[in-house]
Amino acid sequence: MEQTTHLHEVVGQEIQAYVNSLVSALGGTGADENGRYVLGDEALSCLKDLRRWLKAYDEKTNRLDVARCLAESNLVNGDLLEILSLWPEDATEDKARSKIALACLELLVPLTWPLDKDDSQMKVNHHRHLPYIYEAQVSYKRGILNHSNTKILRTLVRIGLPSMALPMDERTSRDEGIIKLILYFLRNIAIISVPPKVEADVDDNGVSRSATLDAFHSQDILHLLLTISSSMGEDFKHEDVIVLDVLYHLLKGIDVETVFMSEKQFDSKNSDELQDLLHKEASMLRSYAKNAPTRHNRFGTMIWIKRDEARVSTVSGQDALKDPQRSLAKIDETKKWKKPKAQLNPKDHTEDDSDIQVALTNSARKHLRTFVEEFLDSAFNPLFHHIHRAIEREADRVLDGHKRQFFYLISWFLRAERARRKAAASRQKQKQDVTELEDDSFALIATVLTQEAFITLNRFMQESYDGREWHDVKAGMRCLTQILLTVQDMSQSPLEEDQTIAENILSRLFYEETTHDRIVTLVRNYSKQDFGYLDACTELAHVHLRMLEQYSKQNVEMQVRSRRKARQKKKKPQAPPNAEGNAETDEQALEHDDASEREEVAEAQTTSKERRFDFTRFAARFMKQGCVNTFFALTRFYTDLTADQLKRCHRFFYRVAFKMEMSVILFRVDIIALLNSMIKGPQCLDPQSSAYREWFELVRQLFKKLVRTIEQRPELVVEMLFSKISATVYYLEHGYEKETANVKPRAPADLEVKPGMELDQQIGIAVSILLSQGKAGAVGWIKRVLSSAIGERESWEKEREARRSAERENGETDGATQEISAELPSIGNHHPFSGQAILSAKLNVVVKQDNEERRLAMFKDNKLRLLMTLVGFQRLSIDDDKDSSWIIPSSITSSNLSESLEMVKQAEVDPPTFEEGKSAEDYIRRKLTPRTRRVEYDDDEEEDGFVDYEDDLKFPPGGPTMCKSDALEDLKKTRNRRTKKDDGNELTEEELQARAKARREAQVKKQQKIKSNLFVHESDEEENEERDRDFFAKEEETRKAQSRRVLEVLRQGRVGKGKDEIEKSIDREVLGRKGKKRKKSNEEEGGQKRRRRRRKTDELSETDDQASSNSSRGSSPDPLLSDDEDITDTPISSPHHQSSQPSRSKRAGSASLMMDDPSAISKILAGDDDTDGDEGEDEGSSAIAVPSTAARVHGGFVVDSDSD
Repeated sequence: MEQTTHLHEVVGQEIQAYVNSLVSALGGTGADENGRYVLGDEALSCLKDLRRWLKAYDEKTNRLDVARCLAESNLVNGDLLEILSLWPEDATEDKARSKIALACLELLVPLTWPLDKDDSQMKVNHHRHLPYIYEAQVSYKRGILNHSNTKILRTLVRIGLPSMALPMDERTSRDEGIIKLILYFLRNIAIISVPPKVEADVDDNGVSRSATLDAFHSQDILHLLLTISSSMGEDFKHEDVIVLDVLYHLLKGIDVETVFMSEKQFDSKNSDELQDLLHKEASMLRSYAKNAPTRHNRFGTMIWIKRDEARVSTVSGQDALKDPQRSLAKIDETKKWKKPKAQLNPKDHTEDDSDIQVALTNSARKHLRTFVEEFLDSAFNPLFHHIHRAIEREADRVLDGHKRQFFYLISWFLRAERARRKAAASRQKQKQDVTELEDDSFALIATVLTQEAFITLNRFMQESYDGREWHDVKAGMRCLTQILLTVQDMSQSPLEEDQTIAENILSRLFYEETTHDRIVTLVRNYSKQDFGYLDACTELAHVHLRMLEQYSKQNVEMQVRSRRKARQKKKKPQAPPNAEGNAETDEQALEHDDASEREEVAEAQTTSKERRFDFTRFAARFMKQGCVNTFFALTRFYTDLTADQLKRCHRFFYRVAFKMEMSVILFRVDIIALLNSMIKGPQCLDPQSSAYREWFELVRQLFKKLVRTIEQRPELVVEMLFSKISATVYYLEHGYEKETANVKPRAPADLEVKPGMELDQQIGIAVSILLSQGKAGAVGWIKRVLSSAIGERESWEKEREARRSAERENGETDGATQEISAELPSIGNHHPFSGQAILSAKLNVVVKQDNEERRLAMFKDNKLRLLMTLVGFQRLSIDDDKDSSWIIPSSITSSNLSESLEMVKQAEVDPPTFEEGKSAEDYIRRKLTPRTRRVEYDDDEEEDGFVDYEDDLKFPPGGPTMCKSDALEDLKKTRNRRTKKDDGNELTEEELQARAKARREAQVKKQQKIKSNLFVHESDEEENEERDRDFFAKEEETRKAQSRRVLEVLRQGRVGKGKDEIEKSIDREVLGRKGKKRKKSNEEEGGQKRRRRRRKTDELSETDDQASSNSSRGSSPDPLLSDDEDITDTPISSPHHQSSQPSRSKRAGSASLMMDDPSAISKILAGDDDTDGDEGEDEGSSAIAVPSTAARVHGGFVVDSDSD
């Protein structure tokens, strides 16, 4: 009555009345039938109506009212199971019983369906009904598995046997539905367990995992699963994921090692576990007995402890009286701090019960072991191969949870295969009667050891990690770990074929660098996942490092393929509307979409390259604080860890501290305290275990290194409070900071427009490229710079024009400046110290960037640099530096700048059109930088400040020769021999061309040999002091003789003949001896060069004469006393011009001297015969100097006046 009243409060009375009436009409027990269940007249219709109520009301309205009413009325145990028990096994042809049984199955499947609801989907009715329905489902499972009269599972399987017997292509949709219903019901029975959240006291004996396995074995359900799995792909197709779900819920949480243990081994293992628990309890009691209360401390104790800054702490208990250390420890025990928890993703709260260990009875272990062995032998490859293909095709029946189950079961069965082989080897070693494993037993699991399976696994792990699906990542890590261990067992197989296959698998696994990177990332980024994730992560890192180290030692030339993202192309913005204002047409929009898709594909492309693998370098990636924190988090559970887990942590810390010599990372207060508590703490490891001895030695050696490091680096005491970054680790190990080389940024290659286009077209192409890339701001900045430069340049031009007009009116025009301006049009041709160069430098307009982004673009954006170059901008520095300045040279007038500005504006308003299928990018190319030949030159060529590179082309490949060439005579002899030889046979055209080609090739080879022989000798590297001394002595003698002839000519009075006649006579005497031995062509080339230099010297001398004559009105007439600042403007028609003619030849000689060798002016002018003794001058320097009678030297300067 209380339940009915409670049911009226949560479920509507009308719904309850309809459901109860249908349940009553099904049938019941009576006294006439001796307690046997009797079906009602409309039992089949009532079953169908109940199914409609479940589907129409509960499923559509997302309520559980009907399911609650059916649970209250005890429909399953009171009616459905009794109806199924009425169908005897020998009545195979009874169609009516079969239909009623199918209707019962259609009701049992939704009533036993797992109810997994998220908190966001829970409603008021869910909170009311779920606890009761969970309890009801447990009772359903207990009744189904432990029915007193009938094997319910076997009866339900009989419903689908006719459908299963049909070939796959002859089955109808009804047959497929019946098979799926049976498998879904078996899945539901495997899932149902006592929920931990239900507070009701529910007995777990009849619904445990062992009871389920025993029932599945006794009712032949395991054989059914084996039959369907082994026939997957042949007789069954869409049932693969359902079978996978059943296997997952049957096998999850079961320890594989215990399944393949014998009863004796299992009992020994249980006794060892019990003994370990007793040891732990005894150690806990010992630690408690030290401070346990005695009969004499019944009275309370409270003491005060004085602390720093006159603060007082209160501690209670007599154990605090023993020593100050115990008092402080008790204060620490009373401290409580609740660390704030970060808000986690709701998906992280989903529980993964695969880590919960499930204990099995002996009978369940025996049945499961038989099933697993048969499954591995016959059904593993077909089932998992078919599911893998479905995952690759992304079939609709494959859900996200099925992928996790797939990889979890792969790891479970691979571990079972390894345990089976290990148990077989152990029994064989003990001389027991056991059949040996087949030699090709590894072929039974070959479907998960293919390259396709590895690719699927890596993609699943990466997608799960990116989506923060930690349970899926854990399943993938376990699968990869078991694959590595299985391959390791294959490599140790006595069969050579297995060893070869294992070698190939390892080479494929270790070839991809992305696999190594993913493992490092998983270990380094562990934060707040569950313990199962931590265990799987550290196990994978341990196995992977150990196997990779062994493999790299065996394969020294190991190669890995590294994948990097290719350079991404930026998407083009949508084209602007045309002049009429219409948007682009539909066809253009489709073309734009296709281009965007192609660009997305290009962005997804990756570049791969092979490189040699270095294990030490890879292992160093684990020597980071994140990896140490992960293994430290596992070590904190040392009291609950197994021997394998403790060994895993020990090996990692040993690798960090001693193999990689990175013990500084472990020098942290919490790590040191944990290691000390493991050895000397109250809850330390068992001293009798082998793990204790290993950890004791590790901690002892690590503490010795810690003390030694603190003595060397006292600052480590402070750094022990914090985690270490790479720079801190390097400093603590070496005592100084690591020096990093700053790599200078490299500018992109310069671009140029393909030749054959006018300037306006080139500017239009550059502007079009910038606009297509969305850089309209850069184009606007160039326009602003040009506008500012135009205004500045126009004001300079107007000022200069006004100044010239004023000078013409005053008659003070500077002729020398005009001549220099005419000769030097640009700053690149100016003498570096001339006044015109300084003036031109002042006229240059500096290009100023408006922001930091523009400054970087001027260095990195080669399209912007192309437009800047086209409009006339010029970079000052030769080396391409990001801080280099750009200018607008003074040679570009304001009109030129205005034209460039108009071109830019025109290209911006009306972009150029190109041929069909081409864009503006197709008309630009990389600018070819010519290779500068490395020229060797001597001091003679540098005397005037420049090098004449034309001298390199004056002589034939062999260089100048001093003897007469015999080439003409050799040519005549060759022609005569050819004529005599070919008199009898006339050569064809092909033969003549072949001979001509052979002669050209021979001539090229000869010239190459001559060049090599000319410039390269073996003796160039040898040192011969005697030869060098003779050479310099001859050169010194030649220089002195030349100086004597020059002075002799000057003393004979040839100065009055004029400058041209003097230089002609000097040339005849100085160069006459060498000119006789040269060919006429070389003499003409040398004369042309000398005439060019002489013409330039004459112009500068005349300019210097005019300036000197004007400046000598009230001072000495010596031209060397005047400089650029003392020059005054004097017209050419000045009367002083005639009076300066007698001294022009003297100043011409001086000017020639200045241009040829300015450093020798004072010494030659001051010397008579003393010039012969000057040995510090450069060899071959010749100059025309004024006689000593016409000038005196004082302090290196020429003084004409009598006074100094």
